[in-house]
Amino acid sequence: MPIIDSEFEPAIWLRNPHLQTLWASKARKVAPPRQEAERLELPDGDFLDINWSLALKTVKQKPEQAKKRAGNTDHGIVCLFHGLGGSLQSAYASATFNALENSGFNVAFMHFRGCSGEPNRLAKAYHSGETNDIRYFINLVSQRFPKIPVHAVGFSLGANALLKYLGEEGNDCVLKSAIAVAPPLVLQEGANKLNKGFAKIYQRYLLRAMQMHLEEKRQRYPDLELPDDVSGMKNFWQFDDAVTARLHGFADVHDYYTKSSSRQYLPSIACRTHIIHALDDPFFTPAVVPSAKELGQDTTLELSRHGGHVGFVSNNATGNRYWLDKRIPELLTGT
Repeated sequence: MPIIDSEFEPAIWLRNPHLQTLWASKARKVAPPRQEAERLELPDGDFLDINWSLALKTVKQKPEQAKKRAGNTDHGIVCLFHGLGGSLQSAYASATFNALENSGFNVAFMHFRGCSGEPNRLAKAYHSGETNDIRYFINLVSQRFPKIPVHAVGFSLGANALLKYLGEEGNDCVLKSAIAVAPPLVLQEGANKLNKGFAKIYQRYLLRAMQMHLEEKRQRYPDLELPDDVSGMKNFWQFDDAVTARLHGFADVHDYYTKSSSRQYLPSIACRTHIIHALDDPFFTPAVVPSAKELGQDTTLELSRHGGHVGFVSNNATGNRYWLDKRIPELLTGT
């Protein structure tokens, strides 16, 4: 059945979607994953910063050696993709990295351009529909480890881009399975929701981080001629029209949102895919939820009444309070 009801039950004291969201992102403390970093130089002169499970030992090794060392992985390799302004330091990212390793997976975490702590070299960076870097990275992992199953998990913006990639690849996708957690699906709906009520707090926080990142990059690379008057922009519509669309070849914000929204790509997904969405997600409206007929044959949409945005803090006081840490490995192990 393509649409299922989630068994997630929120903590009694965290039923409010904003509390779910803020607790998981700000109050949760997560041990840093044990990993090794590698900088991938890209054909266009830019770079991607990757963090690998230690078992893979890809850093400063020949691919043949890495393949041999990774041959004892239990379930495969999971490519992880973070959300807007995220990194491996984000609580959900580190927690998922650790949970997957504890469940017998190895992990390959990709920072989108400019998100690892150092601005990327080119004017363009990343956006909700950027799939070229995802494709390059997944193909690289698959080529380095041709005998090991490769999966992918994306969060929020990374989930939207992952779903778009899956739809573009169709039957040619090299992944065994994929999970998308809280994907925007329809970008204009998200931009509208974040510009209303309490959700403006999230918008203000994310915009401020994006503005600071842009200014740091502009000062470091003055020859890139980046936009320099963004401090007065109050919402994503303005920022994405003046910055995101301009830097990434879109005609305007409407063109960007229309072409980058992943919902239109869902029917073309052939890889086994699981989408996790909370109906009370404060970043979106119910209008983003697709119908069953929009989903590919091997795609499942799991809907939860509660959970906030990448929250899913459960009422399990004796076990794993953070439901995604259990649910994601469970789904991947079952494929």
